Amino acid sequence: MSDPSGTTDPTQQLSASQREALEQFTAVTAQAPPEAIPLLQRSQWNVQIAIAKFFDGETADPVAEALAAQAAAPPAAARTTSRTLATPPNALTRNRSGITPAPRVVPQPTSVSRRPPLLLALLIFPFSILWRVGNSFFTLFYTLFPFLARFRPATRTARARRSQTPRDTAARFIRLFEEEYGADTGLPFFEGGYAQALELAKKELRFLLVVLQSDEHDDTTSFNRDTLTNPEVVRFINDHRIILWAGSVQDSEAYQVSTALACTKFPFAALIAMTPASGSNFQGMSVVTRCAGPTLPAALITKMTTAINTHAESLDRLRAQRAVHEADRAIREQQNSAYEASLAADRERARARKEAAEAAAREAEAARKAAEEAEALERNRQAWRKWRASLLPEEPEAGPETARVSIRMGDGERLVRRFRAGADVEEVYAFVGCLGVELDEKAVAPPEGYTHEWGFRLVSLMPRQVLEAEGKVRDGMLWPSANLVVESLADDSDDEEEE
Repeated sequence: MSDPSGTTDPTQQLSASQREALEQFTAVTAQAPPEAIPLLQRSQWNVQIAIAKFFDGETADPVAEALAAQAAAPPAAARTTSRTLATPPNALTRNRSGITPAPRVVPQPTSVSRRPPLLLALLIFPFSILWRVGNSFFTLFYTLFPFLARFRPATRTARARRSQTPRDTAARFIRLFEEEYGADTGLPFFEGGYAQALELAKKELRFLLVVLQSDEHDDTTSFNRDTLTNPEVVRFINDHRIILWAGSVQDSEAYQVSTALACTKFPFAALIAMTPASGSNFQGMSVVTRCAGPTLPAALITKMTTAINTHAESLDRLRAQRAVHEADRAIREQQNSAYEASLAADRERARARKEAAEAAAREAEAARKAAEEAEALERNRQAWRKWRASLLPEEPEAGPETARVSIRMGDGERLVRRFRAGADVEEVYAFVGCLGVELDEKAVAPPEGYTHEWGFRLVSLMPRQVLEAEGKVRDGMLWPSANLVVESLADDSDDEEEE
């Protein structure tokens, strides 16, 4: 089935067993299903092999390895003989030296619930109801009267625990351990699954101590109290930064780890570290030492010290190689960062130059337009002055219907002129504004779209009074005579800007 975008979900074409294998693989490796399906297909949908290849790399023929892993197990004698004949010499050397490959474990459900046929389910339904009611009654009875629990028949079958995720299982084990032996033991338990602890040890090139216990074993309590929580053991684990993962075989994951490590006696401890495979440069996780059964603190420390001293040199060499690779990577990243910073600086300078050029072009264009507007304004002003000068009447003779006006110009020059009593005050402004303008007979009309502004004002000083360009001469302060001073409006604008 395709979604609206046109892509196909690869999980919809898988069978139920393949989907279960995909869920187990992604739960351990945190890979996306589209990336996990090809690896599972190359491993013939064997989750254990796929996880081993994910963490250790595909160093062998994946199809042949998967077929060999899924083949039926031969009889014990034949299996022993064939394993002896098929084992290469370097693997025998590794086994004799006490080093075995560390297993990859995928948490499996403790049990698979199967639904009975419908007819059988109908027949046993009344009995299942009676069993549940009776079991609930006895559970409530022993809860209300806990002292009666000692009279219950002893059994070696442990009650199955509810299946949880590896992280939750680890948290439950740590909580029960701290409730039993105290929260101040100082043991750095890893709060996660075995696969995550193994991957962390491989990534950080550290030792991993796996401790497996059985709650029903008689030596578990003494081992935890006398050996595992011993101050010397705790100090040794913390000083060497050992990753500590522990679990009870009552849990599914710890049980599978114990089976993979061939654990036959509890309590059990195994130290795992990165070791080079014989005859190749491939690095893999291996069990470098193990302790089965009750172990004294000194013996446990001695075994771990011997294993650490044996493999510390190879780990130091791997750390040095990784440090060189990390340094080279850091140098490359710094060079790339410097190059990107240089490119960014170049882009910023180019952008700044472009913006400066655009700003200069805009300023030049604005200046050009302002100059053109100023030139057109001055041309219109001169044309208006010529037109208005052509309209000024001749100075009338002195008489009772004339006003004598004395005007002092801005340069100190004083002019005296007579104006008719019925003339407009605007005529006085026109006389001052058109001084020095040559008359042009062609100026018969003012410029179109131009509104003239005088640019000055006429002021009487004693007392100071501004003469507005409105009304008649006889109606204002010009009659019958007046002394006026020309003040430029541009000077007032400059004074306001300075303030």
